[in-house]
Amino acid sequence: MWKRTIEKTSPESDDDGSLRRPLLDGDGGNGETLATASFFAKLSFSWVGRLLCLGRSRALELDDVPELGDEYTVTGVFSALSRKLGGAAVETRDLSKALLLSVWRDIAQATAFALVCTTAQYAGPFLIDSFVQYLERRRSIGAEGFALVSFFLLAKAVECVSQRHWFFRTQVFGMRAQAALAAVIYRKGLKLSVSARQDGGGDVVNVMSVDSERVGEFSWYMIDLLLVPFQVGLALVVLYRSLQVASLVALAATVAVMAVNVPFARLEQGYQEKMMEAKDRRMKATAEALRNMRVLKLHAWETFFLGKILDLRESEAGWLKRYVYADVVVTVVYWAAPIFIAAVTFLACVLMGIPLESGKVLSTIATFGILKDPIYNLPETISLLAQTKISLDRISRFLSLEQRPLDNVDALPRNGSAVEISHGAFSWDPTAEKPTLDDVNLQIAQGAKVGVCGTVGCGKSSLIAAVLGEIPRVTGVVRVSGRRAFVAQSPWIQSGTIESNVLFGSEMDRDKYERVLDACALRKDLQGLPSGDQTRVGERGVNLSGGQKQRLQIARALYRDADVYLLDDPFSAVDAHIGTHLFKECLLGLLASKTVIFVTHRVEFLSAADVILVMREGRIIQRGSYTEVLVPGTNFMELVEAHAQSLSGLSHVEAPPAISSSSSFPSSPREEKGNLQEEMEERKREPKKEEEEEDEEEEEKRERGRVGLSVYWKYMTALYRGALVPLILVSQALFQVFQIGGNYWMATVAPVIKGTDRTVKPSTLILVYVFLSLASSAFVSIRALLLAVAGSKTATLLFRRMHQSIFRAPLFFFDSTPSSRILNRASVDQSAVDLSVPGHMGMSAAAVIQLAGIVAVMSLVAGQVIVVFIPVVIVCVWYQQYYMAAARDLTRLVGVLNAPIIHHFGETVSGLATIRCHEQESRFMAQDLRLINACLRPRLYGAGAMEWLCFRLDMASSLAFASSLGFLISMPVGLVDPGAAGLAVTYGLGLNTMLAWAVWNVCNLENKIISVERILQYSSIPSEPPLVIDESRPPILWPEHGEIRLYRLQVRYAAHLPMVLKGITCTLPGGTKTGIVGRTGSGKTTLVQSLFRAVDPAGGEIRIDGVDINTIGLHDLRSRLGIIPQDPALFEGTLRANVDPLGHYSDLQIWEAVDSCRLGDEVRRSEEKLETAVADKGENWSVGQRQLVNLARVLLKKSKILVLDEATSSVDAATDALIQTTVRRHFAKSTVITVAHRVATILDSDLVLLLDNGLVVEFGSPSELLDNRSSSFARLVEEYSARMA
Repeated sequence: MWKRTIEKTSPESDDDGSLRRPLLDGDGGNGETLATASFFAKLSFSWVGRLLCLGRSRALELDDVPELGDEYTVTGVFSALSRKLGGAAVETRDLSKALLLSVWRDIAQATAFALVCTTAQYAGPFLIDSFVQYLERRRSIGAEGFALVSFFLLAKAVECVSQRHWFFRTQVFGMRAQAALAAVIYRKGLKLSVSARQDGGGDVVNVMSVDSERVGEFSWYMIDLLLVPFQVGLALVVLYRSLQVASLVALAATVAVMAVNVPFARLEQGYQEKMMEAKDRRMKATAEALRNMRVLKLHAWETFFLGKILDLRESEAGWLKRYVYADVVVTVVYWAAPIFIAAVTFLACVLMGIPLESGKVLSTIATFGILKDPIYNLPETISLLAQTKISLDRISRFLSLEQRPLDNVDALPRNGSAVEISHGAFSWDPTAEKPTLDDVNLQIAQGAKVGVCGTVGCGKSSLIAAVLGEIPRVTGVVRVSGRRAFVAQSPWIQSGTIESNVLFGSEMDRDKYERVLDACALRKDLQGLPSGDQTRVGERGVNLSGGQKQRLQIARALYRDADVYLLDDPFSAVDAHIGTHLFKECLLGLLASKTVIFVTHRVEFLSAADVILVMREGRIIQRGSYTEVLVPGTNFMELVEAHAQSLSGLSHVEAPPAISSSSSFPSSPREEKGNLQEEMEERKREPKKEEEEEDEEEEEKRERGRVGLSVYWKYMTALYRGALVPLILVSQALFQVFQIGGNYWMATVAPVIKGTDRTVKPSTLILVYVFLSLASSAFVSIRALLLAVAGSKTATLLFRRMHQSIFRAPLFFFDSTPSSRILNRASVDQSAVDLSVPGHMGMSAAAVIQLAGIVAVMSLVAGQVIVVFIPVVIVCVWYQQYYMAAARDLTRLVGVLNAPIIHHFGETVSGLATIRCHEQESRFMAQDLRLINACLRPRLYGAGAMEWLCFRLDMASSLAFASSLGFLISMPVGLVDPGAAGLAVTYGLGLNTMLAWAVWNVCNLENKIISVERILQYSSIPSEPPLVIDESRPPILWPEHGEIRLYRLQVRYAAHLPMVLKGITCTLPGGTKTGIVGRTGSGKTTLVQSLFRAVDPAGGEIRIDGVDINTIGLHDLRSRLGIIPQDPALFEGTLRANVDPLGHYSDLQIWEAVDSCRLGDEVRRSEEKLETAVADKGENWSVGQRQLVNLARVLLKKSKILVLDEATSSVDAATDALIQTTVRRHFAKSTVITVAHRVATILDSDLVLLLDNGLVVEFGSPSELLDNRSSSFARLVEEYSARMA
């Protein structure tokens, strides 16, 4: 039972063995380390002493934890496991065998220590009868007494050393096995095919974290399984010596108790499986909600999605309750088994006429006390073996998933064509009757510029994927010459600095780097960032605009200096000016001699292409130069006409004069270069200011020092204000009192020597013992039941509070907090609160109470022992305090270092196409190993620190035990009853274990309570303003007109940051269509966020129909507004659930909305119709189709105010025109605000608002602004329209 708590204590998850830095200097050097420790240091765990000493003086950081030697890192075991696994298909048996062979040395060492420890444990019960007999017949202190004491002490010393190393080696091979599995899973993730990612990707994070952890934790139970026959055999030897034939009854009773536990252990297994399945569903929903939190909040859906997660938690909590109630029975059996078996055995002795002598009774009780662990463990071990097999099955299934074929793309010689596709057919779903792409024949010359166009869903992105080798090939051959570079349609940005994203594993070439920054128009953006190109980019690039993310990944591709460039709609997220600059400087500049295949909806760029491919329904229907494909009646002609129609109203606009240097839109970022390089170098050298650090992604907050008593208090009083806590303590205390009473009765009433007159009848002896045993069992049952109720209900309460706090947090919190940190609390920490914290808290109380009972028994028998106990307790408490400072920091470090592993894996899966195209798999694999090794360091040193403490506690308690034995043999004859003295020895045998268990459990509880601390930390996040303000609710029909009045609006994202909007004043009349334009960073997105109160004004106000939006609740505001965001968000499920998540509309209304956005025909072709499946992240729908689904949502809502935030950036001009027509028809009387980079989108607006640097530069009708030839808007339109010339 103790090992169960130990295993969960040791810090979890990672290591840094790959970093290979020299041992740290100064305080971090830590002198003797695990890798360099001497034999004595390893024997006594002194190698961790310097780290504990450092932890006493200050908080530990990762750099303070020494590097691990090769035998402890993941690198070696990962290599061994990879070699042994071999091929792609992996059976569970093969995986188990390979895993065991990879860590067999650690297993062999742990097993050897376990056998020695078990043998030493049974030495005490074997000697107790001899000790009691000696006390009865002795007349003076003799050599026999000293010999017995020496044997007792030697056995305890051997037990202490072997047990500590048994536990440590078990943890080592468990950690290494888990780490190796995580690394193998990551490597497999790098090789998965697209279809395999869709089939097995939903729970891939659970496979890496939960399943690999479960396999690692089984290391404890595996040794137990091997030990059970040996333990029972030794127990039978001891019992037969004392009870003869009655020992067989004891064996039968032991087997019976084990059998009773088996069905409940199986129930636990079943309940835990169901609980894990429910947890998987909850975590999937939570991850999806966090990923799309901006959409949820802007649509006022967060409460609904929170309700869904809470409902999923209710299902999980139902299985949790069943599990803990089944565990109550198992726990009661654990505590009551020794009592029950002893009662049955003693009754058998009476019936068989076997005399019950005091020494033999005590030897039997001590033996049963040791046997309770295998009694408890065997059924649980069998259950956990089945659970571990399930985890191994899941891992082996994942490892057997289809890999992307390495021969998807063949190499072409460099002196031939750049790209060739012959008779190609490709399908995202290999089982589909109709392939995604069919009859593709393509030959692209070296250095050619190939433009790909077509309507939404025609297969443009799939063609790029075919050249990448990402889409499964049905027939045909794909050949590519040289290296490739890829720019995805949805920007994939890696967490890290801007510089690291551009370099992407390449060496720094400063000249090339500068040229790339210029070509991608990033210089002005870098000047506006707090640390220039050293600014850290948050998760998914959350602190960058859509245009900045797109240009950053273009820069990454340019820096690669590849031969073939594949650009999937690279201009969709940038404004017209920047798009023109990118086209000129990148495609026609740096890539002038390169082969480029670019997908675009911006027809104006196609005229510069050497070859244009026009696609429709997965086929290339036209190909040739611009003039060759521009044939009346063709699809390409339709696209051109749609684009020309959008510009038709500007045919009268004359070319404006050249843009002056003072214009808001500089002609080239090269003009801004100046001394930016020197400025960035200087920024690297300067220490960061506080406000600069705040602007970047925040480091995860890690508490310092000991866990505050307030955390314990909040946990214990969360349920019924703590009313159950005293009842649990009293029940545990009464259990201990009755248990000691029963043993005292048997020890003192039974005769010491055979033939001595009995003071009570045998029947009375047994009846009193049975009564006391039943009372003891009753109270332990009450305690177990109360603890189960308190633990499960408290866990659910904390879960609800944390999630309510998270979902009420402002959007800034999600921008600055990686979702992996929140998910870590919702999974790992919540699991600890569900299953570990209640048990550890109960065990801590039980251990302290049992220790008090042992001390009481020994002190009553030999009062002099108290003289030894007092200093021993003082020393133990000092050791515990000395240990805890570092242990807390190591546990917290593990919690902090665990999240990056999951984050890195999720980030890798999201960017697989880019990683594989850029041939970065080995670098990402090495990074994964570094992260795992970094987490393994504090985890392994935490395990060593725990054994360091327990070793010293064991030695101190063994000294106290030896002293008590010395007092007993030195006391005058007749002063103490031999039976009572034997009872003291019986309890004293467990003193070292109980003292270490008590102190260690308190330490373990403090380590585990950190999970409560982390959950409470996220339960008090500063929240957004109220969702509803009852005394200030707008009218039901508000807004009736849709007039928006901005008055001196000032907005900043934090009090210490500069203003983004600097006093905007303007009025958007109700029912008008307003277009907002401006370069990246001008404040367009901030203005939209202010309208939805995603960020509140620092000054000024926004009024809608005369209502100050700051005076009403967020839901009253956001639910009355409509928005189509730039990044289309779809949720896993059905089309119906995506169009109408809240279920407010009828099928007829949904069909009308779907038809209006031209998705109806596509949906009707599916057998499921509105129940058509939507995969995770909507990956089975094109980006353009996802945007149309978002349009369908707002068509249903029919808001009086609609915001289109780059809503048509991912669709072609014809579809854009269709969307605009649909919006005009359905929102004819609504106020429509359009933020667009595609100028044609806003040309028919009633008003245009042009922003620059947070100020209104121009505001008026398009015709008025265009009439002024010097206006910035006129220049912007002229530049845009000139691309069609």
